[in-house]
Amino acid sequence: MRSIWNGNISFGLVSIPIKMYPATEDHAVSFRQVHSKDGGRIRYRKVCELEDKQIDAAEIGKAYEDADGTLIPITDEDLARLPLPTTRALEIQAFVSAADIDPLQMGDAYYLGANGPAAAKPYALLREALKRSEKVAITKYAHRGRERLGMLRVVGDAIAMHRLLWPDEVRTPVGVAPKEKVTIRDAELDLADTLMNTLGEVDLSELHDEYQEALDSLVAAKMAGATPTAEPGEAPAGAQVVDLMAALRDSVRSARQARGEEAGEKAEAEGAGEEAEATVHPLRARKKAAAPANKAPAAKKTAAAAKKGAEKAGAKAGAKAGAKKAAAKKAPAKKQAAAKRAGGRTAS
Repeated sequence: MRSIWNGNISFGLVSIPIKMYPATEDHAVSFRQVHSKDGGRIRYRKVCELEDKQIDAAEIGKAYEDADGTLIPITDEDLARLPLPTTRALEIQAFVSAADIDPLQMGDAYYLGANGPAAAKPYALLREALKRSEKVAITKYAHRGRERLGMLRVVGDAIAMHRLLWPDEVRTPVGVAPKEKVTIRDAELDLADTLMNTLGEVDLSELHDEYQEALDSLVAAKMAGATPTAEPGEAPAGAQVVDLMAALRDSVRSARQARGEEAGEKAEAEGAGEEAEATVHPLRARKKAAAPANKAPAAKKTAAAAKKGAEKAGAKAGAKAGAKKAAAKKAPAKKQAAAKRAGGRTAS
């Protein structure tokens, strides 16, 4: 791996010689601009306006353009003589918790390697100090013509640095949030929690760039002289949400299906408790459309049959009720007759 910057980490009075290496790489396919008519390459040439001829990179320098258009040359020697301690050093300013760093400030990542055997021990000392403190180091350094902020942290056995934007380089989100006032119900939040739990966690190493794979296949097919067979993807659905609760329920259902049958069964088993917490209000019933004219007689016949059945059931119920009343009236009369007979026997 080729280093892109050499310098020192200034840790108090300790100086650690280091080399800076890019920590990331871009796998994207690079396209060239061509003339659509004949396929010729489109190139950009650096031309001097005064001489009207192409200039080599070795002849190109830097200049500051004043407000009136005047160009003031600035050489590499001028920049090297700037009275900054960070010109060739990463000067540690403080140690803070990683949670104090706004992710919006984080930029490119680099690895910092020890430059020579003498740097091994102070390098390891800083690494172990960062590990034990569970903090990150905030540093200042000069790179590519300007002073920058950096954050040092431990990655495996190495020290990594993330370039940080200055606080005033991060824009405030003015006018980004919706201006409309909305009310979020507890039921909607509960169902959103259910969806989050259903989707679960993911191992980032398992994710891959599907667009890049499709692009590679397209390029391979073109190189082989074949006609690409890929079909365009589905257009994204509109952002208009008619029923948020219904959309959330459908999302939970789809997420469970995507996780497989076993996960779906487990989710269903656990879903009773989850759905009990997520109070879901049923959708409003839609008004039924009027029955077609040709089905009206059938509906009348059904209603008439139901009415007759109800009348028969009522008649049977009335008959049973009358029988019970009659039996209730006869019971005292039978008791009186039995008592008289018993009295006559006793007298004789």
